[in-house]
Amino acid sequence: QVQLVESGGGLVQAGGSLRLSCAASGRTFSSYVMGWFRQAPGKEREFVAGISWRGGSTYYGDPAKGRFTISRDNAKNTVYLQMNSLKPEDTAIYYCAADLSDLFGVVKTSTGGYDYWGQGTQVTVSS
Repeated sequence: QVQLVESGGGLVQAGGSLRLSCAASGRTFSSYVMGWFRQAPGKEREFVAGISWRGGSTYYGDPAKGRFTISRDNAKNTVYLQMNSLKPEDTAIYYCAADLSDLFGVVKTSTGGYDYWGQGTQVTVSS
């Protein structure tokens, strides 16, 4: 069983920045592929960013490219999402997710590719 706890969400003005954190339980965090997703009201959950086991590979969804950066600290069992130049359309609940089953550390972009999810943290960007 893996527990994921997100933090760092809040209210920010357009153009501002936030850094989300996701703390994971488990002794083998370095073997988890980690992802960030978001879900706005009335919309499907969408892929934001993902990172391979040791952070050697990162992948971003279109809304995140050029503005968000995913990173991880395996010593702290934590994955981060640095979000810059935030826009009102970034308003959503942000979830981190862990994929424990990939044998090659490949980042997946679909929700079905992840085994565990956090409870989410609200990000609200005002115009």
